Amino acid sequence: LAAIWSEVLKVEQVGLHDNFFELGGHSLLATQVTSRIRQRLELEVSLRSLFESADLQTFAQAAGQGSASQAPAFTVVDRSQPLPLSYAQQRQWFLWLLEPDSAAYNIPSALRLKGELNIEALRSSFAALIARHETLRTTFHQEGDQAWQRIHPASDFDLAVETVNAEALQARIVEETAQPFDLEHGPLLRARLLRLSADDHVLVLTLHHIVADGWSMPVMVDEVVRLYAAHCQGIAPQLPALAFQYADYAAWQRQWMEAGEQSRQLDYWRRRLGDEQPLLELPTDRPRPLQQSHAGARLDIGLERELVEALKATARQQGVTLFMLLLASFQTLLHRLSGQAQVRVGVPVANRNRAETEGLIGFFVNTQVLDARFDLRTTFAELLQQVRQTAVQAQAHQDLPFEQLVEALQPERSMSHSPLFQVLFNHKTENPGMAQELPGLRIEGLDWEERTAQFDLVLNTVEHGAGLSAILTYATALFDPATAERLGGYWRNLLQGICQDSGQRVAQLPLLDAAELVELQADVQRYPSAECAHVLIEAQVARTPEAIAVAFAGQALSYDQLNRRANRLAHKLREQGVGPDVLVGIAVERG
Repeated sequence: LAAIWSEVLKVEQVGLHDNFFELGGHSLLATQVTSRIRQRLELEVSLRSLFESADLQTFAQAAGQGSASQAPAFTVVDRSQPLPLSYAQQRQWFLWLLEPDSAAYNIPSALRLKGELNIEALRSSFAALIARHETLRTTFHQEGDQAWQRIHPASDFDLAVETVNAEALQARIVEETAQPFDLEHGPLLRARLLRLSADDHVLVLTLHHIVADGWSMPVMVDEVVRLYAAHCQGIAPQLPALAFQYADYAAWQRQWMEAGEQSRQLDYWRRRLGDEQPLLELPTDRPRPLQQSHAGARLDIGLERELVEALKATARQQGVTLFMLLLASFQTLLHRLSGQAQVRVGVPVANRNRAETEGLIGFFVNTQVLDARFDLRTTFAELLQQVRQTAVQAQAHQDLPFEQLVEALQPERSMSHSPLFQVLFNHKTENPGMAQELPGLRIEGLDWEERTAQFDLVLNTVEHGAGLSAILTYATALFDPATAERLGGYWRNLLQGICQDSGQRVAQLPLLDAAELVELQADVQRYPSAECAHVLIEAQVARTPEAIAVAFAGQALSYDQLNRRANRLAHKLREQGVGPDVLVGIAVERG
């Protein structure tokens, strides 16, 4: 176990007294540990036991109680037979059929290449990469009610090269990454080299989500760099052989799920999420459109180093990971904004809990629906323990494809929002492999302003050497930039309040900053507290009966008209037996 853990952490050794929980709190590292234990020791060890172990010795005792792995072994499927899609690919295919011209599910990346660049070696490296990974030369087609994969032979790679000036760089990246893909004809990987000068280039990579995920990007970059170095030196690339491909995983996933794992995990999620699938109703600047436009913008939220250190200290004190604390803080923000007692947030998981999948490019990532429940007495410390338990339990049921969960729970389908959740939280640790040095050439990641949004809001947080960065992506059909700025400020204020006293009730944590409080207090008007609302409105009717009371979509009612209508409705309700404390349901058009 020490050897496996040291290998994952890339350190020489792990001691018995290392803070195992804090390390295990990184779900990516924890997943790699359990997948290697499954492969080498043929034991199923729960992520929960890893999260709850204080040191290596405690974890060894828990691992000793593990059961034999029940999952089927990976096998290479016959390529002459029709190749099924994975469950995640199946949903992507359906979404593409609905909107073939959408770029909402493009995965873009940009790399800055500074130094002497061998363009032919780079082109050959991509050709070798595509020959190595079948998913990069796969297209999709429909036969009757069934969709299938079609793997094409390896061929030369078209690396587009063009010259741009620095002022047009950002716009050119946005334009390139916003081009849709044709899933039936491919290719589903595009690479365009933008030449700024003889020793300064930007490599723009775009893939469709149906063939890749976030984990795939550093795998691809690392292998291209190694292939490029070998081509420049005129030697054969030394990459480990791939025993399996994504098509083998897709067949394995269906075999495993259909053998009973699907029903086991689905039972948990049914109990957890119940029969009601509420929509998260945030205060937006505009009504939700009938169909998502997927147009988005991003806001960088600055977090000072002192605040980040205080957050980490609070997480340690409460016995949770930084991920759990940040998730709880985001759910608190959504609760305070919506007023809803239950808040659901989508959280992506790598879903590469088999060692055979770690080095593959493909669409493995899964999405979990993590909920939090609030009442007026809930303290943030209590919420943290609730979130901790929910996250740990979800890790033990992370394999059920989100697509199957949607199909089983049958939420009301709508083109205006995503099913089961409308807001996503994604926390990760920065991958240092994205910045690499080659003789005469430095490769580093390049940031730019993406303009797509798959959900109403997405909060991305990244741990890195310099601290913690946060990006809020928002749907521009719903939110204005000024509103996004306020939301970012509210979240930052919540974090500061949490660090000052995590025992506060959630309802009492600070949301507004001092300037907003002063502005709001300046507008305070006193109303007679002894009078009911309808009495105050009737007094206004007596004072200004002809004044406009309400207006919408070209129609308006005066106070007198409004009062008459209200009275007619009140009498009708009283005839039906309605009196004080009787609930009356209403059904009206949005407006």
